[in-house]
Order: sequence, then C-alpha cells, then structure tokens
Amino acid sequence: MKIEDVRLQINTPLPNQAYPPVMARFTDREYLNIVYRTDADALRAVVPEPLQIDEREPLVRFEIMRMNEVTAYGPYTEGGLVVPVTFDAEPGEYLHSMYLDSFPATVAGRELSAYPKVIGAPKLYVDGPTLVGTIDFGTLRIATATMGYKHYELDKRDAEAQITVPTFMLKTVPGYDGAPRVQELVRTQISDVVVKEAYTGPARLQLFQHALAPLADLPVLEVVSASHINTDLTLAPVKLVFNYLTEEMR
Repeated sequence: MKIEDVRLQINTPLPNQAYPPVMARFTDREYLNIVYRTDADALRAVVPEPLQIDEREPLVRFEIMRMNEVTAYGPYTEGGLVVPVTFDAEPGEYLHSMYLDSFPATVAGRELSAYPKVIGAPKLYVDGPTLVGTIDFGTLRIATATMGYKHYELDKRDAEAQITVPTFMLKTVPGYDGAPRVQELVRTQISDVVVKEAYTGPARLQLFQHALAPLADLPVLEVVSASHINTDLTLAPVKLVFNYLTEEMR
C-alpha cells in the first residue's frame, strides 16, 4: 500500500478495520436515566479541572442506553455514569464512565472522539411491571437499576432537554515513551434528535463495589428523578475546549 493510500485510512488493522468509517444514525435509542445525589468529596476526586461540580447539589446521572438499530454497527447496549458540571459558566455533563457490549462501538467512541468506553455487559429490559437496567463487568454485577414501567408521561420537551445538554469528555493518548501525546477536554452536544416517548416513575439504584469498575465510588445517597426515553438521533462531532499540555488553568 502506497504512503498516500495509508494516509487515507482512519483506523487499523488495515485489512479488517476495527470500526466502519461512517457516521452512525440511531433509531429507537432507548434511555433509562436515574439521577441521584452523591458525596461531594467523591465527585471532586474524579471530575477533572477546569470542569466544576455543583458543591451544593452533588448529582450523578446513571444511564443505560439500548441502541435498537444503529447503521453500520447494529444493535448494542451501553451504560455508565454522567456528572452535571459547568465549564466557563456553561452547564453541561461530564462523561465519567461507559460500559459497552460492542467492540466496534467501543473503539470508535474512544478513537474518533473521547468517549470513556470499555467493554462490559449492560442490559435494559422489561421484567413484568418493571424496567430494569444492569451492568456486569466480567462475571460480576456492578449496577442494578429499576423503574416503574411507563407510569407517568414526561413532557417531550423536558425529555429532549435531558439528553441534549453539552457533554464534556477527557481524552488522553500516550506517546511511545509513556508520556501523554494528547491530553484534551472536548465538548459535544446532540442536536439532531426526535423524542418519540418519554416517561417517569419510581426508581431505585444499587451500585456494587469492584476494584476495576469503581462505579460505587460515587455512592447513591438519594434518588432524585428517573426517566425512560425513546429517541431517534445522530451524534455530533466533538470540539476541543481545553488542551492540558499547552494551556494554563485560568
């Protein structure tokens, strides 16, 4: 393969690339969101500056997303924790951790942008009158969420506002000497979205201790709200907002 042809490739291995070089469209992307109050000191320990948490209201959003139809990738499920933050006075969310059951979607999310994705086994399903979301890491359960199935309709504008807030992510790529070659804070925001259904209801969340998947380090002190949302959407590209290797903290 000639050098000019190599330069056209966006990922490896060249004969069988790890993920497709196309923009994915999500149809019937289904969310289970549970917002809970946690310990402020625990949040401060994991949210990177220059992002700021709300000291008076230390919240976390647990999410499970079932991708029922995704162009190029096929169906998969992911879940993890998201933290409300501000950056330059703009409210948003920091993606703290994400667990997926799709290798192509995991690698694409990390390489093409900065989604903090690792392989796991999340599930979202209906158990009688209950919507259930779980995450396993290896053979062990690290999260179980339950919500009353479609108890009360949620205003679709409120549902859209929940999933279209600015999202911030940290990307670190080491060089061959082990030192960071890339270390950046990036921002993205979903704008191309159609909310089909939205509900709220009673919810509970359990997080379990695990040395390598420490979701429980952000303990559940009180469940604040819950939502179950079905959407069609396209993810937006990310934009650099802070370079840790060249910028000074303001």
